[in-house]
Amino acid sequence: MARNANAADKLDLRLKAVLDGLAEAAFTDQTADAREVLTEAVTAVPFDEHEAALLSGGIPRGHKALTAATAKLVKAGWMVKGRSGWAITEDGLRATVAFPTAQALAAALADGTPVPADTPVPAAAPTKKKPARKAAPKKASAVKAPAAKAPAAEQAVPASAPAAEPLVVDLDQPESVAIAGDFASHLGAAADWEPTADAVQMGLDAASRRWVRTVDLPAGHYAFKIAINRSWDENYGAFGAFDGPNHELTHDGGPVTIAYDHATKDIAYS
Repeated sequence: MARNANAADKLDLRLKAVLDGLAEAAFTDQTADAREVLTEAVTAVPFDEHEAALLSGGIPRGHKALTAATAKLVKAGWMVKGRSGWAITEDGLRATVAFPTAQALAAALADGTPVPADTPVPAAAPTKKKPARKAAPKKASAVKAPAAKAPAAEQAVPASAPAAEPLVVDLDQPESVAIAGDFASHLGAAADWEPTADAVQMGLDAASRRWVRTVDLPAGHYAFKIAINRSWDENYGAFGAFDGPNHELTHDGGPVTIAYDHATKDIAYS
């Protein structure tokens, strides 16, 4: 029982760190990246041996528990999860004031306690020491693309323009990206988990600047990683972590499109 209570306490602390991280992003006018918010929460409250144990899909038990727990924040109306990332709501900002500790926050979520009506919106995000993040390795020649999207008129390439002089050059993109996993044989590869196979390579969509691949799979549970330049030297798993645990896909059968954004290391299914 003591270990269960301790595990619950640590999960509460991480959930509070998630809400505070979203608040910090809101006050600095930054997009809250779900992967970074979760990683910082785990850095602040590290997993113990039990929580770090990998489940069948390669996801640490603690990561799965924390991701599931964030649903409580959504249900309370304190955060939203969208295609572009996670965001804290105004009521969520007020919750950081009304429930300033992990214990108070957990109790409010468990009891369904609303934020008191007279609670003000904080003037600044909760103070916390931001842990240093280890950057994933990058190619020496990589050049960051501008964050702002150029007007459509500037993006269009006239039909008469020489093919060797495109207006948009993806110097920050790798030469190739593969979905290397346990479903490669369904795609025509000779073996699973082989990033060099042509059958598992993705294609770069010029409009969205994402690597995309539609695959037709039987119903089942699958695992894979994103492998860069036909090698395991640079690969990304769950939460976009470099050399991290496997991505998991539970599929009902039929076509599914997997999209990978190399700028954020995020993936999306459609």
